[in-house]
Amino acid sequence: MCFHNSMSKKARELAVRYGRKTDLIETYRETLEEKYHISAFTNPDCIVITEKPEMKMMKWGLIPFWSKDEKNAFEIRKMTYNARSETIFHKLSFRNPIKSKRCIIPSTGYFEYHHEGTETIPYYIYLKTEEIFSFGGIYDSWYDKETGDTFYTYSIITTEANRFTGEIHNGGEEPQRMPLILNVEDEEMWMDHGLSNEKINKLMKPFPADVMAAYPINRDFIKMNPFNKKVLEEVE
Repeated sequence: MCFHNSMSKKARELAVRYGRKTDLIETYRETLEEKYHISAFTNPDCIVITEKPEMKMMKWGLIPFWSKDEKNAFEIRKMTYNARSETIFHKLSFRNPIKSKRCIIPSTGYFEYHHEGTETIPYYIYLKTEEIFSFGGIYDSWYDKETGDTFYTYSIITTEANRFTGEIHNGGEEPQRMPLILNVEDEEMWMDHGLSNEKINKLMKPFPADVMAAYPINRDFIKMNPFNKKVLEEVE
């Protein structure tokens, strides 16, 4: 699964990387600083790339448009941080967004736990070829009739793990999973509303293992900066 993302680049760098406008930078300046660790469980505001010319701010944890009320909405989002690629066309919360509301969640790396006996070791996983890469995701908007507020939220899609990430993510409730990582050349296509279900499925595949790298980090990884740690290019 993918519940912990990292974004060590500033918003302006993301705007350049994805060719999007920087209008939201002034509006959300205080929340757009680079973040080593982003946890889904805090429902954070994050930069999301859609087909629109400007970057968007959305909360992690998708709330479907049909949610009845605030209580119902907030209960649902606890179960929608991730969306499995194998069932995404059939799940009630995801089956509409996957067809017409696909998005990109920028990342500079993410975190998974490796299990060795009774010990769990957190790893930082990244790409050797791209400083900023793209998770494939879906988003939705929900209008709260009681307050008049509109919530824009997203889920990160996961796939079966490749050989490299499967060795790391080898335990827990759903082992051998990884976030959907898109090739740079497929990013804009991913957000094309005209994409058929067949083409969407073809894009939802494990990312090549040979361009990924990882290294173990301190268990208190939420507070520490890992970028001076020794890189382990392979996990035996």
